[in-house]
Amino acid sequence: MRSHLLNGLTAEHYRRSVTEGVERVAARLATIDRPFTGVAVDALSPTVDAIDLDRPLGDTTAVLDELEDVYLRDAVYFHHPRYLAHLNCPVVIPAVLGEAVLSAVNSSLDTWDQSAGGTLIERRLIDWTAARIGLGPAADGVFTSGGTQSNLQALLLAREEAKSQSLGRLRVFTSEAGHFSVRKSATLLGLGPDAVVTVPVDHDKRMRTVALARELERCARDGLVPMAVVATAGTTDFGSIDPLPEIAGLCAQYGVWMHVDAAYGCGLLASLKYRDRIDGIERADSVTVDYHKSFFQPVSSSAVLVRDAATLRHATYHAEYLNPRRMVEERIPNQVDKSLQTTRRFDALKLWMTLRTMGADGVGQLFDEVCDLAREGWELLAADPRYDVVVEPSLSTLVFRYVPAAVTDPAEIDRANLHARKALFASGDAVVAGTKVDGRHYLKFTLLNPETQAADIAAVLDLIAGHAEQYLGESLDRAS
Repeated sequence: MRSHLLNGLTAEHYRRSVTEGVERVAARLATIDRPFTGVAVDALSPTVDAIDLDRPLGDTTAVLDELEDVYLRDAVYFHHPRYLAHLNCPVVIPAVLGEAVLSAVNSSLDTWDQSAGGTLIERRLIDWTAARIGLGPAADGVFTSGGTQSNLQALLLAREEAKSQSLGRLRVFTSEAGHFSVRKSATLLGLGPDAVVTVPVDHDKRMRTVALARELERCARDGLVPMAVVATAGTTDFGSIDPLPEIAGLCAQYGVWMHVDAAYGCGLLASLKYRDRIDGIERADSVTVDYHKSFFQPVSSSAVLVRDAATLRHATYHAEYLNPRRMVEERIPNQVDKSLQTTRRFDALKLWMTLRTMGADGVGQLFDEVCDLAREGWELLAADPRYDVVVEPSLSTLVFRYVPAAVTDPAEIDRANLHARKALFASGDAVVAGTKVDGRHYLKFTLLNPETQAADIAAVLDLIAGHAEQYLGESLDRAS
């Protein structure tokens, strides 16, 4: 079995196996004509369940043949222009190359003696990102597994900086359109069910700063401690961007930690056209960025950045076998001193390869294209009497609802939209997401593929309308 270990003796085996795998994926990508096959769980499960994991095939070619049946054939392919659902992006080739390199070398980014140059590359990218944000010379940060972990770590730091003797008195403020990870983080941090104060949003789904000011004042009046305000630069549902300068002013006035969840909107840091949409982010105490959303990186690639590197001490623990205190005095850079994770992949390499091949402007141009596409999509929806569109896009998300003129029952319209989404997914012709707005079911396009065109959006809108109309027609037949 040693022949399967990657080392100097098996280098040729490694080259052949990886090449065969790459050729399989490349062939699949070249022939995909829709984002999904439409396979149902009950249809695919028996194929996977029938595999005896205690009887290996022993041959890479046979394993790849099997993989076609259990994964590659029925995978959901984000690179297809009619995948319009979640915050999943097609990935750039330099990042995929980086993924291949980091997986083979298998560095662990917790300590210098496990990563060496990898440590320095990650630190350089953190400095680059912090400079793009404008956090100042004392900034620092660390790569994470994703936005949820980044938000958790930011709120951990905010909790410790609040220096409250009673966790029950701490309060976190975020908009009603903010990410669910804020509430999850509060629970994990032991803050209690009342710790998160939800602030109303305006017509454009942006936090109402007047309401935030009122809540902060109430918090102080009630003898509670405002721990953090979480502003969102790109909400998951709407792509809306909270008014960052005004929120920063309120945080300064009340002495509150300002965290900006820019997991989605971080692509604007490289934008050639729309960078001003996140003006004010430079005043944050911490920022979440997800390169695997709007920098076109493979999952996972995220980071949390802080204005003051000293605050990262709240995540620092020393172990004699790993990062003893003496290493700090010896100026040995151990990234585990900043991270919630110990063993950690060298995900920074993907972004490094991307920037060194394409440059930040290349990434920014791709993100600008999807923002422009969202504007075209909004114009299509606004002009189409079959649809109600919620807000003009700030980034690349469109939330809308099929509204047939002949049907007045909102619940029936809900069912038609739900059916249309499920039927479209089952057909495999396109994939769209769904959400609720004011208690009603809506559909959602999350546009992160520069290859998607306005014609794709128009075609998918026709498909949605067709499925909804079929459902309503059948519903009318059943009623009669």
